[in-house]
Amino acid sequence: MTTELAGKVCTPCQGGVAPLGPEEAARYLAEVPGWTLADEGSAIRRTYRFGNFREALAFADRVGALAESEGHHPDICFGWGYATVSLQTKKIKGLHENDFIMAAKIDRTASA
Repeated sequence: MTTELAGKVCTPCQGGVAPLGPEEAARYLAEVPGWTLADEGSAIRRTYRFGNFREALAFADRVGALAESEGHHPDICFGWGYATVSLQTKKIKGLHENDFIMAAKIDRTASA
């Protein structure tokens, strides 16, 4: 399903919808291996490893470009040899399908 998620497009969230419940989040989480629930289940997070700072910076830049094209923006923390990406739909202060779509697309970006 990671491929299916990566093939979807993030839809604008206007708020007013409930965040995913624990069962729904767990189902989506199973489709994006390597990601974990964070912040008491209101976000997902993954750390990617790289050989040096330049590779981590380049990855963060690619994720930033992807985020702009999808209109869904993660938090990215990076340094020498790593980049940690956190996703949450901020308008609902929780998880939405968009977060898992972005996770799948970021994974595809990391493996490219």
